[in-house]
Amino acid sequence: MVKVGLTGGIGAGKSAVSALLAAHGAVIVDADLIAREVVAPGTEGLAAVVAEFGDGVLAADGSLDRPGLGAIVFADPEKLAALNAIVHPLVGRRSAELEAAAGPEAVVVHDVPLLAENGLAPFYDLVVVVDAADETRVRRLVELRGMKEEDARARMAAQASREARLAVADLVIDNDGPLERLAPQVGDVWEKLVAYRPEA
Repeated sequence: MVKVGLTGGIGAGKSAVSALLAAHGAVIVDADLIAREVVAPGTEGLAAVVAEFGDGVLAADGSLDRPGLGAIVFADPEKLAALNAIVHPLVGRRSAELEAAAGPEAVVVHDVPLLAENGLAPFYDLVVVVDAADETRVRRLVELRGMKEEDARARMAAQASREARLAVADLVIDNDGPLERLAPQVGDVWEKLVAYRPEA
């Protein structure tokens, strides 16, 4: 098994790379999807979040009001740390279960937005960083996700710097250009992942 950490700042195009790697045959363990799963209605995760932040973070249907909670935690580092302390262990446990089920020959790609921020690089055989210039990312967030520019910049500021992410990279995918440049790069990276042999 080859364990790969895939990361990139918001708006860099990590999801597109993840989808292309899945098409090549990678087993994707998506931390964002799992983070939603562990705070779904009826879970211990949601109960813990409500205990920490109050009923105001619930939507009318009893699910987590993610934008509402985001507005609280992204403006306050202490509250963000409190949320992470609840969610990260649950995500880690579920990720380990999915990895164990993948089989010994698998290339398991952990899609981890906060890999650099949380010092997780040593837990993977290889780290792949999807990179794009800050202004490119801001433009994508505004044009494609409908975010206000100041909100996009605030979300980016809450993450690791581009330099910090690149510092932990074993392989870099440059996604500053058009989408059609992405697939050949991902194909090259996939060949390297398949050929990689972890040191004993």
